[in-house]
Amino acid sequence: MEHRAWLTLAHAYVNVAEFISLTESFGAVENIVCQGEQRLCKAGLAHKKAKSVASPDRKALDNAERWLESETHHLVAHGNDAYPEMLSQLRGAPLLLFVNGNTEALHLPSLAIIGSRNPTRGGIRNAIEFSRHLARNGFAIVSGLAQGIDTAAHRGALDVNGYTVAFLGHGIDRVYPAQNHDLAHEITATGALVSEYPLGASPDKRHFPERNRLISGLSLGTLVIEAARRSGSLITARLAAEQGREVFALPGSIHNPLARGCHKLIRQGAKLVETAADIGAELAPLAGHLQQTAMESTENESSVIENDDDYSELRKVLSHDPTTIDELGNQSGLTIEQLSSMLLILELHGEVESLSGGRYALIS
Repeated sequence: MEHRAWLTLAHAYVNVAEFISLTESFGAVENIVCQGEQRLCKAGLAHKKAKSVASPDRKALDNAERWLESETHHLVAHGNDAYPEMLSQLRGAPLLLFVNGNTEALHLPSLAIIGSRNPTRGGIRNAIEFSRHLARNGFAIVSGLAQGIDTAAHRGALDVNGYTVAFLGHGIDRVYPAQNHDLAHEITATGALVSEYPLGASPDKRHFPERNRLISGLSLGTLVIEAARRSGSLITARLAAEQGREVFALPGSIHNPLARGCHKLIRQGAKLVETAADIGAELAPLAGHLQQTAMESTENESSVIENDDDYSELRKVLSHDPTTIDELGNQSGLTIEQLSSMLLILELHGEVESLSGGRYALIS
């Protein structure tokens, strides 16, 4: 009965402030949904919502109850221990969260990684590698399951068996965009898909800005990788700043239109970052216990770099003269995908610098 009562409020889009007012009048959630439309209106609920609570769509509720039968499907109410502390601090926090996956992922120190839906290859590479590094160091990577940077960020965390959380701008019983269906399934294995919208809710354009406040709100900080001057990512960054979260931006070429949004953020006070270590160092004091995890991860990563045969082959062909990634591939026999990852790791460790024209050189 309690689940159905909560689902009734979810389908009526009752918010936290309205719920508190209703409990003051009627007590437990089961009592609220037993009230008639007029009594609900007298308690301060808007007419449309009162009608929805008093006369719910029973078929929709039945469908939602069936969805909850799966052991990986959860309905998390505001005030419950499973509700993430970071979100409970927000003004306008959702009353209810639909979660598919591991609710523990919502309580980990998190970083949001967002950006263009149509990024450059370099932007995708940066999103993947920053995500890998930070997930390896104990951060859950938060994003919105959109194409482009969001997808790359989720993928990066999964690559290293890390945690990632995707907030949806629609009901949790669907995936948008459809091409991310397999990715969504992979996320639920260790991380979580999360929505504040009832099952069946369509991906309406007004939902996505609302969704963005949760992406930034769950996270200690938000990193923007490639964004135009007018971009939804900049709205999310503004929300993060208003929520008292850190904002980071990755600079780019002045000739790249997708760098202009990041440059705008930097001028407005966002922290310019060049490596994932910059973010880890900034957020470590906010995520105390991660400091030891980060040190252990860095030590393990350094050991791999020193002893791995592929890194040995790469070092043989690197020099202080700038060399393109294609030339490095021809000389080492490594694929472009392998080199992209390995070069960024070496860059993070201060051995290699990235130069214009996609060229790399050893640092003296």
